[in-house]
Amino acid sequence: MQVKKNPKADIGKNSSLFFAIGLNIMLFITWQALEFKTYDKATIDIGILNIEKEVEEDIPILNINTPPPPPPAVVTESVQIVEDTEDIVETIIESTEASQDDRIAEPIVSVRDVAVVEVEEEVEVPFAIIEEVPIFPGCESLSKIQKRACFEEKMQAHVIKNFQYPQVALELGIHGRVYIMFTIDKDGGISNIKTRGPDKLLENEAIRIINQLPTMIPGKQRGKPVPVPFSLPINFVMAGN
Repeated sequence: MQVKKNPKADIGKNSSLFFAIGLNIMLFITWQALEFKTYDKATIDIGILNIEKEVEEDIPILNINTPPPPPPAVVTESVQIVEDTEDIVETIIESTEASQDDRIAEPIVSVRDVAVVEVEEEVEVPFAIIEEVPIFPGCESLSKIQKRACFEEKMQAHVIKNFQYPQVALELGIHGRVYIMFTIDKDGGISNIKTRGPDKLLENEAIRIINQLPTMIPGKQRGKPVPVPFSLPINFVMAGN
């Protein structure tokens, strides 16, 4: 006959549950043991300052023999009565400030004493509006209108005759138009040369051409020689462009 176990008497039935409960209890006890803290109890009152002993130092008293101050000096005044026999003239100091009632002496200047100096103003008259244009050598015997056209023709011919393309600019391929401005002075000379161009090499060549201009008869405004500004474009073109 086989012996049957009573399911209620099976002790291994809930072993895993008991193991889990026991494990949680041990973990809880271990955590409490780790978190447990203790503090040292001290009976010191921080509000009381204990001074072991106050050191007292005796300061000796020194007697300094200071000499007494000297007695005050006795001043004896002697008053001498003198009879008033001289008349003292008081000095009157007059004020040097001028008042509104004072008149300022105005010097009388004669008209003959005034020297009139004529100041000659240096006025430049543009080439387009000047009455008599500067005369280029070779244009003296022409009329005013013809002298203006002759001046421009002679200027173009001078540029073509003296033109030399700078070798360095030619090798570097530098080209362009140079605008050159200069002034024909009252004596017919050239001054105040200014240039504006694509490169300094071309500008220097334009200045060299203008410096070789001959002396001209200066332009005149109201019959007097005056400086005349003039501008001229010089085009530097390479062969094949």
